[in-house]
Amino acid sequence: MKISDDAYDEKKDLIMATIFGVLCALASGAAAVIDSGAAYIFIGILVGNLIALKIDGIHHWITLIIFILISLIFGLPDLSLAIVLVCILAALSDEVGHELIANYTENMFLILFFEYRFVMKIVIFLLALFGFISFWTFIFFILFELSYVMAGWFFEKIVIKENY
Repeated sequence: MKISDDAYDEKKDLIMATIFGVLCALASGAAAVIDSGAAYIFIGILVGNLIALKIDGIHHWITLIIFILISLIFGLPDLSLAIVLVCILAALSDEVGHELIANYTENMFLILFFEYRFVMKIVIFLLALFGFISFWTFIFFILFELSYVMAGWFFEKIVIKENY
């Protein structure tokens, strides 16, 4: 989704943004219907971003619709509403903190904490630690987060410099 966001925000390339958004929806939708841990994470991120008003382009809405269609057609695993709400609040906290924290403090720990969205990472770790989700889900989530950061780096260093 990072490449989709950057293509739209930085280059105003709706086609590239939509293509990568659709790929994200297909991958996250498939993961969510297969694994309850993935469903908690992706529903939390999706609803948290929706509440934070971060779904701000047609590429996001197309991604959202595809994710919902996959979830409805193939069905989601049984989920605990309490855990879904915890994940939504974690994602919402990360998004609000990411956008606002630098306006209220110069504390580099807090700025970096929200820059790299650590609330959700801690929540997913705790859910794995207490057995609500698989520890493998936590590992895959960290890999997902690393790929998000690497995608941003790739877009900034390669795509923007090359002026695709």
